[in-house]
Amino acid sequence: MRTVQFLGCLIAAGWAAAFPLVSDLDNQRVWGLIAAPAYLLAGLLCLTLPRRFAAQTAAAVALVGAVLVPLGLLALHGRHQSEVMVVERSAHLLLTTGDAYLPHPAVVTDYNPYLPAMALFGLPRQLLGDSTAFARVAGDARIWFALTFFACLLAAWRLLRPSRDRAPLLPLAVLTASPLIALALAVGGVDLPLIGVCCLAMALAERDRTVGAGLVLALACSLKWTAWPALPVAVLLLWRLYGRRPAARTALIGVGVSAAVILPSVLTQADALAEQVVRFPLGMTAIRTPAGSPLPGKVLAGFGPTGHSISMALMTVALIGVAIWLLARPPVSAIAAADLLAAGLAIAFMLAPAGRFGYLALPAVLVIWPRLAARRWSSRRPVAVTRPLAAGAL
Repeated sequence: MRTVQFLGCLIAAGWAAAFPLVSDLDNQRVWGLIAAPAYLLAGLLCLTLPRRFAAQTAAAVALVGAVLVPLGLLALHGRHQSEVMVVERSAHLLLTTGDAYLPHPAVVTDYNPYLPAMALFGLPRQLLGDSTAFARVAGDARIWFALTFFACLLAAWRLLRPSRDRAPLLPLAVLTASPLIALALAVGGVDLPLIGVCCLAMALAERDRTVGAGLVLALACSLKWTAWPALPVAVLLLWRLYGRRPAARTALIGVGVSAAVILPSVLTQADALAEQVVRFPLGMTAIRTPAGSPLPGKVLAGFGPTGHSISMALMTVALIGVAIWLLARPPVSAIAAADLLAAGLAIAFMLAPAGRFGYLALPAVLVIWPRLAARRWSSRRPVAVTRPLAAGAL
């Protein structure tokens, strides 16, 4: 295990060290400069410290160096990726005008590609301002993205764990300190709440918490439209395990509450909502989204309108295939449901005309976290084994 831990830290250090060399974003370069030495130190600690606390100490060092230090430094100086500013501005617009979207976006940062509930994470900035160091950090939307992420993963762990003597602190620290989450958390983090609520929704559905699952799914569906596939997946899981009535109850709560949140914007800003939330992320507006990682869909879209159409067609066909598989073989556990949702989202992110490598954190965590919590690799639901009675018991 020492060798595996060291190699993992070494890979993370190499990943972080690449950002100062290849990234054109200052905040990502700052993160790489701070995180790479932290990962190297964590790897050395894995090799040299006594086994009983080597992993915990290395995880703590990686967590501090790759998350807390860069996040605190960037938040203190008000530096972040544009999505943080967009979320905080949408909260300001919601409080002052009642609408979360600018009616006539002129530059890329004027676009708000999120659904109205995302503005909730910008409210602390409006309440605290930025006049003091405490206010600049505590009001930063990234802090609230992270807290929601942690709270949802911890709740999902508690629901799925097979015994009560397992603490999630080390797995959560390792996951958070990994480049998969640490970079997103430090510089932007806008997708972290979505990751958390999707994991929690599947756990609640497996445990027949119909009201809780419906409310959590409503939150997910009110943050980004990419979370909408989570609703049918969770509903089919409930239907397979507990029948039609619990599934229908969750579906009604999820659809009803999310519709109540989104409907005011649909009625007052229908054109802005369609333009900024749907067409802009798909690369169908005059101003292009900055999400431009060289994923297959983006490469195809680079060949012009024909390539864009091919990308959209491939994504549609692939998602129809996933939907058919979901209906033919409904999930029987939170792990199976999370796998199906992860597969659909990974295909969408890979084949969409615009996307980032960072988007793949959502399907990755959906595959990893339920398995860590349930302590099993198989997606099948465990069946209790009944011990046969002894001959003399009768």
